[in-house]
Amino acid sequence: MTFQLATISTSEGPRAAMILNGHAIEIAKATGLRQDETILGIFENLDANLERLEKLAASDPAGVALSAVTLMSPIPIPPAIYCAGSNYADHAAEMAKANGREPPKDPHELGQRSWHFIKASRSAIGTGAAIPMPAHSKKLDWEAELGVVIGKICRNVPEEAALDFVGGYLVGNDLSARDLSRRPGMPENSSFKNDWMAHKSFDGACPLGPWITLARDVAHPHNLKMRLDVNGVVKQDSNTGYMIFNIKEQIADLSARMTLYPGDIILTGTPAGVGNGKGEYLNSGDVVTVEIEGLGKIVNRFE
Repeated sequence: MTFQLATISTSEGPRAAMILNGHAIEIAKATGLRQDETILGIFENLDANLERLEKLAASDPAGVALSAVTLMSPIPIPPAIYCAGSNYADHAAEMAKANGREPPKDPHELGQRSWHFIKASRSAIGTGAAIPMPAHSKKLDWEAELGVVIGKICRNVPEEAALDFVGGYLVGNDLSARDLSRRPGMPENSSFKNDWMAHKSFDGACPLGPWITLARDVAHPHNLKMRLDVNGVVKQDSNTGYMIFNIKEQIADLSARMTLYPGDIILTGTPAGVGNGKGEYLNSGDVVTVEIEGLGKIVNRFE
C-alpha cells in the first residue's frame, strides 16, 4: 500500500498523518498510540512501525480531504539539517562565474569528498506557509534540492550500504540571503569573513515537504526530474542524476564524521538556475514552486 507521511496542523498542535488516496489520516487517533503523534516517534523504529502502518492503510481508515488540512514541514523541527555545498557542476560553474572565478574541476579528480554546512532546524517551514523576507537582505535566492530523510541510526556507513539507512525523500528549498554571507566590515582576505548563520538560517529559510515519500517507493532517487519556478517562470530545470557526489557518497562522508539519527535531513545540493547567477532575487509577493518527480511540490509566498 502506497502512502506518504506528513505533519498536519491540528487544534492540539502538529500531528503525524498518513496521506492516502487524497486524504490525511491522523495516525495517533487511528492507532491510539502516543508515539504516533509525531513523525520522529514513528521514525525511531521505522521498519517495525511501517508494518503497523501498512495494516492501518489496508483497513481504509477515515480521513480528512487533503485540501482541508494545513501541511507543515514533515518534521517540524528536524534533529539536524545538513546541506551539501556546490554539488552540481553547472551550479558550481555559475557561482564561480558570478564571483569572477574559473569553473572548478570535478572534486573527484582532486581526491576531495563531499562537504556540508548545517542549517538551523527551526528554519524549517511547510508548503503553503508565507515566508517573511529576511531583514537587511536585498538578495534572497532560491535553491531547489532533493531532501534525504535518515531512517536509522548510522555511523561509518560504507557507500554500498548507505541507501539502506534512508527512510524517505522530500522536496526542499535551501533559501539563501546572498548579501548576508559576509560579515560587515571584514576584509575579503579575512579568515573570519563568512557568516553562514545570516546567510542560511533566517526564519523560514528551509521550506520542506509536502510530505515524506518512503524510500521503498522511490526506485531511482538518482534519476528524478526537478524544477523550480518563480511566479510561474521556470528558473531551474534539472535532474538529481547530475549530482557531483551522490546520495551514497554523502551519507558515507557525513556518517564518517558524526552519527546520523532518524529524522536528520540531508539537502543534497542544487543545480544551475539560482538567482545569483543572473543577478535576480526574490521580492515580497513572489511565489516559488519547487517540484520533484514522484515526491510532490512545495509552494511558498514571500512577504
